[in-house]
Amino acid sequence: MHGAEPNKDFRSGFVTVVGRPNAGKSTLLNQLLGQKILIMSDKPQTTRNKIHCILTEERGQIVFLDTPGIHKPKHKLGEFMVDSALESLREVDLILYMVDTTADFGTGEEYILENLKQVKTPCILLLNKIDLIEKDKLLKLIKDYSALKDFLAIIPISAKTGENKDELLKVIFKEMPQGPMYYPEDEVTDQPERFIMAELVREKVLQLTRDEVPHSIAVVVESVEEKKTLIKVRALIVVERDSQKGIIIGQGGSLLKEIGRLARQDIETLLGSKVFLELFVKVEKDWRNRGRSLREFGYSDRS
Repeated sequence: MHGAEPNKDFRSGFVTVVGRPNAGKSTLLNQLLGQKILIMSDKPQTTRNKIHCILTEERGQIVFLDTPGIHKPKHKLGEFMVDSALESLREVDLILYMVDTTADFGTGEEYILENLKQVKTPCILLLNKIDLIEKDKLLKLIKDYSALKDFLAIIPISAKTGENKDELLKVIFKEMPQGPMYYPEDEVTDQPERFIMAELVREKVLQLTRDEVPHSIAVVVESVEEKKTLIKVRALIVVERDSQKGIIIGQGGSLLKEIGRLARQDIETLLGSKVFLELFVKVEKDWRNRGRSLREFGYSDRS
């Protein structure tokens, strides 16, 4: 599109996706973008930063902000995550509020709705996981939520199967103002490759350790070297306790090896090249409550 006549009907804008942890936000964005950019896990609160994901089509460009789930924070990292999500409500052209229809309505949803009522930004309600619930329950939810806030639209979806994805995009594009292309058309995220690589390693740790190592891990890619036939990546997995380090390494290094194998496959897809991935594990006690560590691992600019 560069160099060609600008399309007068080209629409562009910024859309934030909010919801309780585990509502399916990252799954939806990966579905809309048609590729895996965001880490997916069945554990809540896996997204920690506001990540810009970019969808460019003939009709326009949508810049999505995937925000951390809004929840009651228990530590400094949690505060950073929630502040980040709430701040995004004022910065965008449209809010997508995502609800897991299989979960009960509770204080978490009340808290989000309270915050949504305080901003003038138009909001679409997405009722997710409709492939898992009865139609009667869905109709009741639509009625109940309609009474709580004046939504621009209420769209039942399945982020997993992509059901109603086209309808959702139609409504989003209609709401976008006419505007420029903010990012090159082949770009799908504004995050550097190192960040995505670190996220892919973190996803595998979360997948393979289940509940034993919750969210007390960070991953930092320390170096990326391009060799003739492959790319050498060195990454550090940071945990808070010695016991967690033992779990991640596993018996005879077996689990760390498996984390490396799975992460390497995803990184090779990302980079389109053969990769040699070296993983190390380090204990940094209570890092989620320390400003310096949060800054070092890319989570905060506050002291």
